[in-house]
Amino acid sequence: MLTAYDGGMLRKLLLLSIAAAICLQSQENSETFLLTIFLRHDQSKNVDQINEITEKAGFHDKFPPKGIEVVSWYVMMGIGQVVTLRVPPSRLREVNRTIETSAWGGYRTEFYPTYDYKPIWQSTWASGKSR
Repeated sequence: MLTAYDGGMLRKLLLLSIAAAICLQSQENSETFLLTIFLRHDQSKNVDQINEITEKAGFHDKFPPKGIEVVSWYVMMGIGQVVTLRVPPSRLREVNRTIETSAWGGYRTEFYPTYDYKPIWQSTWASGKSR
């Protein structure tokens, strides 16, 4: 038997599932996807050493590859940089190889497929409708 708490949780899970499906559907129909890349500073090196490594490798000339849109690029103090790109699926390998050949040594990297949740949050949670 479901308690009121279980029923409320199920309703919230259902709403989240629907929102995720809508978001994923819109991304599946898109010719691009968002890719967030963490460029974590190698803290055994100072910034000048990191810049020297990435300059020798041509990081700033190669990244992002031409025609790849930068959606955001933030510096997170004490961590490194976080870059979100809009990437056609056919160019994912090119983005990966660019990082491998120009960022490694100065940065440790992590890649995350990403989607924009803000519009869903605004229409569902920020307005207080579903609370």
